[in-house]
Amino acid sequence: MTDDVKTDLLVTEDVYLTSGVHIGTQQKSADMKPFIFKVRSDGLYVLDVKQTDLRVRAVAKFLSRFPLDKIMIVSARQYGQKPAKVFAKAIGAQVIPGRFVPGSLTNPTLPQYVEPDVLFVTDPAADQQAVAEALNVGIPIVALCDANNETRNVDLVIPTNNKGRRALACVYWLLTREILKERKLLASDADFKLTIDDFEASL
Repeated sequence: MTDDVKTDLLVTEDVYLTSGVHIGTQQKSADMKPFIFKVRSDGLYVLDVKQTDLRVRAVAKFLSRFPLDKIMIVSARQYGQKPAKVFAKAIGAQVIPGRFVPGSLTNPTLPQYVEPDVLFVTDPAADQQAVAEALNVGIPIVALCDANNETRNVDLVIPTNNKGRRALACVYWLLTREILKERKLLASDADFKLTIDDFEASL
């Protein structure tokens, strides 16, 4: 890979690779085929980090168009809960880490009821209840999708390993930085004080 392509990424390719962002699953869905770079000898599908990078930018631009407090982040996955919380706090979004109470987006009588403008999920399979409710109320859905995810109900996909601690931390960290830049709340990357470690769930 030439140096000029490296500078085109939001972080060096090495950061993506050491975080395991590209490590997919041993199954792939037809939906995710365009995002798959190759299959490894051990049968793991490898995601294309260039596409991950492009999608992080696209999602940052997309989410920045909404009032930040009307963005709902959902993560049932254990390793996604800390990065989701740090992300939500940093940009001022709402977050439901852990169990999503059915009816949270559709039943106004529930104390948990919220009316977000957009839903962001860590895994459309693990967060399927939230996805179903977002479809029901007609709000856009953004999702981190691994090689095996089905994406038919997702409006905007970020192809990434959505199971690994470091991969989730890396993608949430990048999204936080890019959204803050889009919203002019951050002048440059150098001003961004949070690190990937700040987002990583502990074991």
